[in-house]
Amino acid sequence: MPSTPPLSQATGYGVIVGLGFLFAFGMMLTTFVLRRYNNELQTSEVFSTAGRTVKSGLVSSAVVSSWTWAATLLQSSAVAYNYGVSGPFWYASGATVQVILFATLAIELKRKAPNAHTFLEIIRARYGPATHGVYITFALMTNVLVTAMLLTGGSAVVTSLTGVPTAAACFLLPVGVVLYTMFGGIKATFLTDYVHTVMILAIIFVFAFTAYATSDVLGSPGAVYDALIAATERHPVEGNAGGSYLTMRSKEGAIFFVINIVGNFGTVFLDNGYWNKAIAASPVHALPGYIAGGLSWFAIPWLCATTMGLAALALESNPVFPTYPNRMDPADVSAGLVLPDAAVAMLGSGGAAATLLLIFMAVTSAMSAELIAVSSIWTYDIYQTYVKPDATGKSLIYMSHTSCAIYAIAMAAFSTGLYYAGISMGYLYLMMGVIISGAVIPASLSLLWDRQSWAAATFTPPLALICSLIAWLVTAKKEGGDLSVLSTGANNPMLAGNVVSLLAPLVLVPVLSLALRSPKYDWLSMKAIRKADDADLAAAAHMDPELILGAGAHDEEAEQRQLRRSAKIARSLTVFLTLALLVLWPMPLYGTGYIFSKRFFTGWVAVGILWLFCSSICVGLFPLWEGRHTSVRTVKAIFRDLAGRGKPALHGRATVVEEVEREEVKRDTKGDS
Repeated sequence: MPSTPPLSQATGYGVIVGLGFLFAFGMMLTTFVLRRYNNELQTSEVFSTAGRTVKSGLVSSAVVSSWTWAATLLQSSAVAYNYGVSGPFWYASGATVQVILFATLAIELKRKAPNAHTFLEIIRARYGPATHGVYITFALMTNVLVTAMLLTGGSAVVTSLTGVPTAAACFLLPVGVVLYTMFGGIKATFLTDYVHTVMILAIIFVFAFTAYATSDVLGSPGAVYDALIAATERHPVEGNAGGSYLTMRSKEGAIFFVINIVGNFGTVFLDNGYWNKAIAASPVHALPGYIAGGLSWFAIPWLCATTMGLAALALESNPVFPTYPNRMDPADVSAGLVLPDAAVAMLGSGGAAATLLLIFMAVTSAMSAELIAVSSIWTYDIYQTYVKPDATGKSLIYMSHTSCAIYAIAMAAFSTGLYYAGISMGYLYLMMGVIISGAVIPASLSLLWDRQSWAAATFTPPLALICSLIAWLVTAKKEGGDLSVLSTGANNPMLAGNVVSLLAPLVLVPVLSLALRSPKYDWLSMKAIRKADDADLAAAAHMDPELILGAGAHDEEAEQRQLRRSAKIARSLTVFLTLALLVLWPMPLYGTGYIFSKRFFTGWVAVGILWLFCSSICVGLFPLWEGRHTSVRTVKAIFRDLAGRGKPALHGRATVVEEVEREEVKRDTKGDS
C-alpha cells in the first residue's frame, strides 16, 4: 500500500466506533420493541437460543453472515492473485460443502437433543465430564482461531486504508459487537447478520459491475481477460497449465483446495456458533436454512475473488495501482491486502471506503457469532454444569454478558500480540485445520454412530493433534531447513498437518472403539438435557412463565416425524451437492488442463453474477417475506402506541392470560356493584 493511506484516520475511527455504536443502539431499540409489542423478554434461553423458533430465511442469512469472515473476502482474493481463476473456485467449493454437510448434523441434533444449548452438552450427556473437557478445549481453540483471523485480517485492512494503528483497530473493532450482542443475544446476531449480509452483497455487486461493466481501466470481462493474458506473459504461474492465470489446473491451487477443505471442517463442525444457529432454528426450518445458506454463500467468495483478485493482477502494471510499478509484496498478500489494493485502483477513495465498510461488516457479523458461541460454552458447559448447577436465569444471563466482554478483551490483546509476532490472517487460515480438525470425526460420530466408545471419543482428538503437529513441523523442518513463520507457513507443511489431523481419526476411532468397547448407546441421556430455568426473570417482569420458558403447546411427535423426513432429505442432498461442487464441476476442467477462452471466461463471470443475484433473493428478500406478518403487526402496534390509542396489544400466550384476567376483574367489579 502507499505510504499515505487513501482515507483519513478520522474516517477509520468513525466507521469502527461510530457504526459499532449505531448497531448497538439499533439492538437496544429492537430489544425494547420486541419486549413492548411482541411480549419477548431477554432470558438466558432467549439469549442463547432465540426461543428455537427462527425461520429458514433468517437462518440462511445468519449462516451466510457467520461464514463470511474477513478471510472469506481477503484470503479468497489472495489465492485468486496467486493462482488465478482456480483460487476463488477452490476457496468457495472447499468451504461450502461443510455447511451443506452440517445440515445433516443440525437435523440429528434437533432430533436427539431438542433442549440442548451447545453441542458440548450432548458430549457430556453421552460420555461424561472427562470427554466433555476435551471437546470444550477444542471448541474454544476453534473460537480463538476464528476470532484471531477476524481481528488480524480486519485490523490489517483498517490500518492500510486509514492509518489507524493496528493495535487500536484490534481493540476497537469488537466494542460495538460486544454491546449489541449483550443487548440482543443470538437474536441480535440473526438480525444484524441480515443487515450485514445485505450490505456485503451490495458492495460486492458494486465491485463486480465496476470491474466488468463500468470501469475506465477495465470495464468488461474481455478487458480483464486480455490483461490476465498479458500478466501470464510477464510472470507465468509455476505449476499452472501453460503458466496461465486462466486455468483450473493449478498445482499450488489444488494443495490449497485440500488445506481449505480440511481446515473448514473444523471451523464449522467444532464452532459452537453453527450449532447455536441450528439450535435456534425451528425444527421445520433447520434443513432449508442451512442448505440455502451454504449455496447462497458460495457466490460471495467466488465472485468477490474472481473480481478483486483478478482485477489486482490485471491492474498491477497500470499507474492507478497502489504498488505500481512493483508487484505486491507476498507479506501484504498474506495479510489480505489484495482486495483493498484492487478497490483503490478501480474506485479510488470510494473503493477504499467501500472496502472498509465491507470488512467491518464481515468482521463484526462473524465475531458476534463467536461471542455467542463462547458465552454459551461458558454459561451452560462450565458455569451451570460445574460451578453452580442450580443457577437462576438472572445469574445465567449475567454470566453470558460477562463472558462476552471478557472474551472480546482477551482476543483483542491476543490478536495484537499475533500482529507484533508477524503472524498474519493467511497463516492462521492455513494452520487452523492442523490444530482443530482431529476432533471433527469423533464429534460428528457422537450424533451419528451408537458404537463409538468412550475411549475413542476421549483420546482421538488429542492423539490426532499430536500426529498433525509432528507431520506439520517435521515437513517444515525438512523442506525449509528451520522452523520459522516462513517455513511453517508454506503449503506443503500445512498440507501434511491438515490431512493428518482430519484423517488420523479414521484409524484411531475404529481401533479404540473395538479395543476398548462401550455398550451400544441408546440416545436417551441426550433427550434428558433440560432448558434453563428462567422463571425468576419471568416473575420479575410480571410475564407468563410458560410463555417465557417456551412451554406452549406443540406436537412433539409431529416435530419428530418432520425431523426424520428432513434427515433423509439432508443425507441425499448433501451427497449430491458435495459431488457436484467437488467433483462433477471442477475436476473435468482440472483434468483436461483447459485454459479459458475469452468467451468461456465471460460466461464464468456471468454465472457468478447470476448466482449472487439468486443469493440476494434467498438471504435478502426471502427473510423479509417470511417475517412480513410479524413486521406489519409490530409497525401497526407502534403506530397505535405513538398515536395515543391505548396500550399496544400483546401477542402469544400472555395475550390469553391477560384477557382472562381482565374479564375476571370486570366480573368482580360488577359483583361488587
